[in-house]
Amino acid sequence: MDEEEKKEVIEDVQAQEQIPVEAEAEVKEDTTLTRESIIARLQEIVGDINIAKRPELESLKQSFYKLQRAAQEEQVAAFVAGGGTAEEFKPQVDPLEEQFRKLMNIIKEKKAAAQEALEIVQKENYKKKLALLDQFKALIEKANTEGASYNEFKTLLQEWKDIKEVPADKANELWKAYQQYAEQFYDIQKLNNEFREYDFKKNMEAKIALCEEAERLADEPDVVAAFRKLQKLHQDYRETGPVSKESREEIWNRFKTASTVINKRHQQHFEQLKEKEKENLDQKTVICELLEGIEYDKLTTFQYWNDKTQEVLALQKKWKDIGFAPAKHNQKIFERFRAACDLFFSRKGEFFKQAKTDMTANLERKTALCEQAEALKDSTDWKETGDKMAELQKQWREIGPVQKKYTNSIWKRFIGACDYFYEQRDKNTSSKKREENANLTAKKEILAKLKEFDADNLTDDDIQAIQQLVDEWNGIGFVPFKVKDKIAAQFKAAMEPFASVVSTRRGRPAQRGGAARESGSPRDRLIRQYEQKKSEIQTYENNLGFMNASSKAGNGFVDAIKEKIETLKQEADDLLAQIKSLDEEDSEN
Repeated sequence: MDEEEKKEVIEDVQAQEQIPVEAEAEVKEDTTLTRESIIARLQEIVGDINIAKRPELESLKQSFYKLQRAAQEEQVAAFVAGGGTAEEFKPQVDPLEEQFRKLMNIIKEKKAAAQEALEIVQKENYKKKLALLDQFKALIEKANTEGASYNEFKTLLQEWKDIKEVPADKANELWKAYQQYAEQFYDIQKLNNEFREYDFKKNMEAKIALCEEAERLADEPDVVAAFRKLQKLHQDYRETGPVSKESREEIWNRFKTASTVINKRHQQHFEQLKEKEKENLDQKTVICELLEGIEYDKLTTFQYWNDKTQEVLALQKKWKDIGFAPAKHNQKIFERFRAACDLFFSRKGEFFKQAKTDMTANLERKTALCEQAEALKDSTDWKETGDKMAELQKQWREIGPVQKKYTNSIWKRFIGACDYFYEQRDKNTSSKKREENANLTAKKEILAKLKEFDADNLTDDDIQAIQQLVDEWNGIGFVPFKVKDKIAAQFKAAMEPFASVVSTRRGRPAQRGGAARESGSPRDRLIRQYEQKKSEIQTYENNLGFMNASSKAGNGFVDAIKEKIETLKQEADDLLAQIKSLDEEDSEN
């Protein structure tokens, strides 16, 4: 081989050695995975351990445990929402997790075995290539003395290419020795142009095919997959022999240009991922700050805790939707988030634990009040029992809540006893209203009869009849409060023509002089009744606010008490009017 041909071979080798082979990119997590699909993929890898790649296994492992944590967090949230606490939650044995661990262990063992087998093969291949180098050396020596055929050299080249795996620390050493011997052979071997041109042509066709395949990768939607395929094309380009000098730079530039497109897309893809991961870190930092800023001293009721729990669960869901932060921050920010969540559910558990103890004591106290109310409900001593019931209701208000499962039953028991007492008392009050209406009818009948007399032509029988009607009027009880003034005025107007001959004093005959009342007079009786009514009004007004206004039964109590107070006020005013009427008659007589 002349100096020009030797130079071409060396330049071609140098050009091939300049092809950049970038490190394999990190495998990012596939967010569409499920635990079942991860198990299925691991089973495929177990079936063919040669496809097991460390980045993919790490990604599958990370994805599986992320999904595992998410599933468990949902179970914890559901358990807490059902009334439990995060500390009381006990996860069940997950068969998928056991299968996952089993498959990972199998893969680990198979990879170790495969690696051990590979190392054995690599050592054997290393020995074989050393032996081939000796043959190259012998062939060169033969070429120097008696000449060596090109076919012998091509056979050795093919054998060299067929031996693939060698120890990584020996690969460069072997490659340099091989290149040295190849150059020496071309220097000393007088290849004829026909063979050389044939090799150049075949190599050119192979490299054009590699260029076309690299150019098609620009349309590959999966940037990472395109980058991996490009690495394989680089390896094939290296192993393809030289081409003619005039085509060498052109074909290399074409392949390098196609590679640059893929490498640029790959770089941009991961720059975008890094930017997105930075945004994710900012969002996750804000979530951590919100969780860490919870003011626990203000969470003093079940409702406050439940409302805040919904906020925390919403933040946890948002966290899951955000995606990864940069690798160097991802674990740290997750630990910060996990610590804030753990603190919240720990404090919530402490609150509910103490509340549970308090509610047990409250249940005992309310049960005792139920027993007291039930013992009083049949009493007909309306005044004294009403006061006692009001006191029990006041005590009930001062007792805190009980467990949710007892709230309705204990309340219904207590309110049932109270309702029964007030219903019986109201029935008694209703009978009084009927009596008042009957009294009103009777008084109207008396008014009608009084209109029949002629004041200018009264006989003794008329006067006696009128006096009898007056006595009947005075003997009639209370009328409804809203008409008492009206009916009294009508009676006064009806009696005005007969005032000189008939007395309207209750319980006395007509007389000119005014005798002193005795201690057992009707006035004293009216005064005692009036004072009793005032006392009852005061008692009911004091206890008006005992019921829970949000309760249907509580509203019934309030309405019943208000109605009772109004009735008592009407009766008291009626009594007071009768007392004043007696006093006016005394002063006239």
